[in-house]
Amino acid sequence: MAKTINEEKVRHIANLARLSLSDKEVKLFTKQLGAVLEYFEKLDEVDTEGIEPTYQVIDGLENVFREDKVGKSFSSKKALSQAKKINGDYFVADHVFSKKTSKDRKNIDRKKIDEYNAILTEVYEKGTVGHKDLFMTEDVETTAASHVLDGYIAHYSSTVVELLEKAGHKTRYKLNNDAWGHGASGENSDYGPTLNPWDKKLVAGGSSSGSAAVVSTGQVEVATGTDTGGSIRLPASFCNVTSIKPSYGGLSRYGVIAFGSSLDCPSLMSSSAKTLRKYFNKVFIKDNFDSNTKSKKRDIKAKGVKKIGIIKEFAGKGNDPEIQRTFKEAVKLIINAGYKVEEISLPNAELGVAVYYIIAPVETSSNLARYDGVRFGNGREYFGAEAKRRIMLGTFTSSEGYADKYYDKAARVRTLIINDFKRSFEKVDALISPVSSILPFKIGQMSKNPLQLYLVDLYLSAISLSGLPTIALPGGFSKENLPIGFQIVGPRWSEDSLFDLAEKYQSLTEWHKRLPNNSG
Repeated sequence: MAKTINEEKVRHIANLARLSLSDKEVKLFTKQLGAVLEYFEKLDEVDTEGIEPTYQVIDGLENVFREDKVGKSFSSKKALSQAKKINGDYFVADHVFSKKTSKDRKNIDRKKIDEYNAILTEVYEKGTVGHKDLFMTEDVETTAASHVLDGYIAHYSSTVVELLEKAGHKTRYKLNNDAWGHGASGENSDYGPTLNPWDKKLVAGGSSSGSAAVVSTGQVEVATGTDTGGSIRLPASFCNVTSIKPSYGGLSRYGVIAFGSSLDCPSLMSSSAKTLRKYFNKVFIKDNFDSNTKSKKRDIKAKGVKKIGIIKEFAGKGNDPEIQRTFKEAVKLIINAGYKVEEISLPNAELGVAVYYIIAPVETSSNLARYDGVRFGNGREYFGAEAKRRIMLGTFTSSEGYADKYYDKAARVRTLIINDFKRSFEKVDALISPVSSILPFKIGQMSKNPLQLYLVDLYLSAISLSGLPTIALPGGFSKENLPIGFQIVGPRWSEDSLFDLAEKYQSLTEWHKRLPNNSG
């Protein structure tokens, strides 16, 4: 266990983060955070002298200014409508010395709408789109799958939701996910795990678990998700659907509940690359409410894919044999289709998990600081275990005395990872790898070991840290009939080229057309 953490420090971190912990939680978090911090020590071996840190991956961006305009706004009544306590036209807050205790979340129940626990709210029966419950939907409950936001009714819709609505694609469902987007399995939802439609004893992948489940079973044609460190690619792979994680800044984050601000990518999934592209083109816009979408480089026409690199570090013997088999078959098909293939090494990519689980929690500890139970939602005592872990991890690794060792070091290693990808794209036009080294696993199998679950993101985190676009595709099935996916990665703003390659692959295969046996 890392010597830098003990029960006294855990209590101090919790106090800094305004979290109340029971004695049992203090003991548990001390052990779990210690294991994670010990894993981070592998970054100490990396020479980062003279390497500039990367805190943000935007490119071709200048300061964006817009004239102030008087427009539609909330009435005082509406602005106060979600507060727990008000006094006239004022919010009422507890005094700063008040103490709160953790809530027994088992006492808070929510009626399950579907057999997979994928749907949190049914909005419109004739709708064709599902939205991960991180996307704000005006006058509809938006919870981030957390008890902190139980019953919260959004005052406005996110840009992505609004664009789809204006194009005639009405919202049918709000969908389950790991609370706040924190997870790789779909088990961290405060409303219970999403079950995998291919085998209900298994996880659906996370954090966009509900989105993958309803697309897999054909209940909607398209669903939104978010990808911060793999949260749309992993459930796509586990549930046999196609997903697009755009370049960071590709889709507007406006109205999407924030997790990691330098990493969050609103994303989409559907049954095929062709269908996905149709919807993607309707939301891939520059948005005045999100300056990160204003990159001038997004308008440069992609050059297309001729040569593809196999990521050496992600295609080795560490993969499940069934994943290895299906990936080799996919590579063979791509070669037979006329593409050139060569092996590419990304020497720092395997450090992605350690870097990600420093940077992302630092950003989430900041983003979740706004949830104080005053203006909307419940108090911080309603946060679940994983949210507390990440808030405390981020608070600790960015605190005085530890920021240089953890946060600054991670930002410099992030630069090395980005440079690895840049060098690879001087040799090839795209990269491919499995999405995961393991098949969908049993619900509860990893829940007691957060670090083990974090490592599920091994093939995903480095790509997110670099802000690169990625399409995840169905690539076959195991002998037990479980879906297996692979991913295609391109340089920033190469989405069109990735879609071309994905559509070509799916014109030669039938994997994406399969439905779960129990979906009808």
